[in-house]
Amino acid sequence: MQYAPVDIAALVERNPISRFQLGVYLLCGLCILMDGFDVQAMGYVAPAIIQQWQVSKASLGPVFGAGLFGMLAGSLLFSVLADKLGRRPILIGATLFFSVCMLLTPACSTLEQLQWLRFITGIGLGAIMPNVMALAGEYSPRRRRVTLMMLVSCGFTVGAVVGGLVAAAVMPMYGWHAVFYIGGALPLLIGLLMLWMLPESMQFVILSGKRIERVAIWLRRIDPAFTPQHGQGYLVPQQVDSRGSVTALFKAGRARTTLLLWLVNFLNLLNLYFLSNWLPTILKDAGLSTSAAVLAGTILPVGGTIGTLAMGQLIDRSSFRRVLIPSFLLAAAAIALIGQSQHLLALLCVAILVAGFCIVGGQPAVNALAANYYPTTLRSTGIGWSLGVGRIGSIIGPLLGGELLRMNWPNSTIFLIAAVPALLSALMLWMMATPAGQD
Repeated sequence: MQYAPVDIAALVERNPISRFQLGVYLLCGLCILMDGFDVQAMGYVAPAIIQQWQVSKASLGPVFGAGLFGMLAGSLLFSVLADKLGRRPILIGATLFFSVCMLLTPACSTLEQLQWLRFITGIGLGAIMPNVMALAGEYSPRRRRVTLMMLVSCGFTVGAVVGGLVAAAVMPMYGWHAVFYIGGALPLLIGLLMLWMLPESMQFVILSGKRIERVAIWLRRIDPAFTPQHGQGYLVPQQVDSRGSVTALFKAGRARTTLLLWLVNFLNLLNLYFLSNWLPTILKDAGLSTSAAVLAGTILPVGGTIGTLAMGQLIDRSSFRRVLIPSFLLAAAAIALIGQSQHLLALLCVAILVAGFCIVGGQPAVNALAANYYPTTLRSTGIGWSLGVGRIGSIIGPLLGGELLRMNWPNSTIFLIAAVPALLSALMLWMMATPAGQD
């Protein structure tokens, strides 16, 4: 007897979110939490390193840039490999790799050593976001996909908040080294947990044709009533011939949206990493204590967490463009206001919160937009290359901030300049036309 193939997407869509899927989201969220912890940790420990090593503020610009350049390389390389080898092995390997690198960071005693190790750490970190977003999206029903993906993305901003709280708590007693010991031990445990519990993408397994019997096990965990029949196949509406191909991002009418996604990522990550890396240092120079400056900087990812949670539901009910365009326009106003309100603490905190809501919270939405736009065979590649090009902005942001500080420009002017990329991001999204995701 010939059985009709099982439609994976339809089965996931008609069932409530299972404990198995929640486990996937939790593991992905924990993984990306440590990504956010590491990225923010360097910004939080920067004032302590400057004081202990007696170096200039601008000299840390290349250190920030080295880590981000490593993330660029990792994002471009491992996103393509993940579309060829699978999400699971890349995620687990990258998590274990960057955990070891973080544990080695306190051994650095010179800026050159720190710069090289941050680059190497960044290579592992660059593999995290594209594959977490791809895997979470592939285990989500379409009706709630953006909300769930952005909920998982909250791990990044939560990790950034945790990094700030940990730094503020442990640095006065144990120094900046303790931040990296904590930040290295936790992902090591998470990586081992993923090795035991994290499944592979069902769509990827079916398209690869390897160990397809595992799909039935995972589907039973999503739908206990599902009973696979002997010889029954699975339906995944994708073509295999373009798997992991960068050139395919520009075919089938995707070129315009691909380029605009790259530009939005570039502009927003320039802003995000400028603010993340330099905000505590700038605020300390403006008169705040080290602890107060770190805590004020922590407001940025707090706003990002709120923004991520709010935007996901708004986008599922509306559209990416209707939510993101106003958000980036509001971000421009908030960033400009930061430079005008350094001596009005309440207004400064509100401005930082709104900037975090729109800029930090907007980045997971841009990632979700890429994940929703590209098909399974190109999903990690599409997200990874979009983020990879964006990492160029994340490198330029801290370096540009260092140069502006070196030139002793007033903070009001610096933050006015930082508002321009948010305005341009809104323009790029207005120009974008993105049909619904293909699976």
